[in-house]
Amino acid sequence: MMRSLFSAISGLKGHQTMMDVVGNNISNVNSTAFKASRITFQDIISQTLRGAQAPTATQGGLNPMQVGLGVQVGSVDSIMTQGNLQATGKPTDVAIQGDGFFQLTDGTNTFYTRDGNFTTDSTGRLIHSATGMGVVPAVTVPAGATNLTIAQSGQVSWTVGSTVTAGPIIQLANFTNPAGLTRTGNNLFLASDNSGTATPNNPGTNGLGSIQAGFLEMSNVDLAAQFTNMIIAQRGFQANSRVITASDEILQDLVNIKR
Repeated sequence: MMRSLFSAISGLKGHQTMMDVVGNNISNVNSTAFKASRITFQDIISQTLRGAQAPTATQGGLNPMQVGLGVQVGSVDSIMTQGNLQATGKPTDVAIQGDGFFQLTDGTNTFYTRDGNFTTDSTGRLIHSATGMGVVPAVTVPAGATNLTIAQSGQVSWTVGSTVTAGPIIQLANFTNPAGLTRTGNNLFLASDNSGTATPNNPGTNGLGSIQAGFLEMSNVDLAAQFTNMIIAQRGFQANSRVITASDEILQDLVNIKR
């Protein structure tokens, strides 16, 4: 069978995966603190028809003669750049200006997120609104407290009566390779073998960003770039489809030779 047929099939699969990545990015254009993905391709093994030959005293050298056998997905990378900040006016909404992740716990595992959509539950505990997970370190606001504030340093404070009380400091965690974190859904990440271990510290220290209360980080998806990638994926898919059609017509011509 023709090599071009199978090369084009690999191209169809690759560009379908590219469209899947683009579609996911566009669908999350309004997801809080979402980090876009990008796809890269690499060639599959090439069939060698003739090896390279060294030059001699009377004849020049020859380059190898190889025919490629298609394409494969090389990587799907997370783009961890910061999104724009959107003012909400809610005191428990917090965004990170700079590097770092909030830490959340379900009682067993520690998750990491840039989504600072926090609120307090019926016990006064500061939690992640979407999942109900508690912030690390735990912050519990006493009943009857007012004027809850979160400073850029992560210091949580509130007022009971006329007394201002300083609570815990919301720490941030950073990683050697944030792009190596594993997505788990709900705007959450888990540490992986390639992300490195989490290094928690107070905001504004050791290269960590500061906390901005009353703001949420927006998605970093660039719609213009995604629509461009959509066109590239569509045209790449169409081109590979055309190769399959042309290869099929050549095979049909071979079959018809017998007539």
